[in-house]
Amino acid sequence: MIESRKTSETDIKLDLNVRGTGNYRFDTEIPFFDHMLSHISKHGLIDMDLHLRGDIGIDCHHSVEDTAILMGQMIHKQLGDKKGIFRYGHFTIPMDEVLTTVAVDLGGRFFFKYTGPPIDGKFGIYDAELSLEFMQKLALNAKMNLHIVVHYGDNRHHIHESIFKGLGKALRQAIAIDPEAIGQIPSTKGMLE
Repeated sequence: MIESRKTSETDIKLDLNVRGTGNYRFDTEIPFFDHMLSHISKHGLIDMDLHLRGDIGIDCHHSVEDTAILMGQMIHKQLGDKKGIFRYGHFTIPMDEVLTTVAVDLGGRFFFKYTGPPIDGKFGIYDAELSLEFMQKLALNAKMNLHIVVHYGDNRHHIHESIFKGLGKALRQAIAIDPEAIGQIPSTKGMLE
């Protein structure tokens, strides 16, 4: 599925398949962002081909935020009525001295919570706090609960990698089809929005 988002600040074209094999190609002009997205793709088995141009002469905020908006909308759309999916996923990932847990619920309601050390500093042109902005906007537009807990750790790069890898793993679990519940909505309400 290919979708686009064009504003006065960004021009994005994204080919996304939530039931892929983990193939990815990124052309964003933001190397650290490419690196983080590759973890979601590889560990979530989500195929992504992203072309992004944004007002990075100002900073990377609009580019990262708008990518998260489009990606979240596409995840929500591709899951449809969510029949047969596990719905919930969580993963605790060690990344050297860092330990991080990421948990998701694809139940149709937004909530985002990060608990851990401050996310600040820069990675090249990428402001580190954009990772939390990305996660919040992704969760909002995918209509999911997303909880991230960095239990401990010091290395900023490892903290970021553990968050994005953990998200990929948690999404992979939640999106997967439960072979014992094929065709069933994973809710006592009989529907998930």
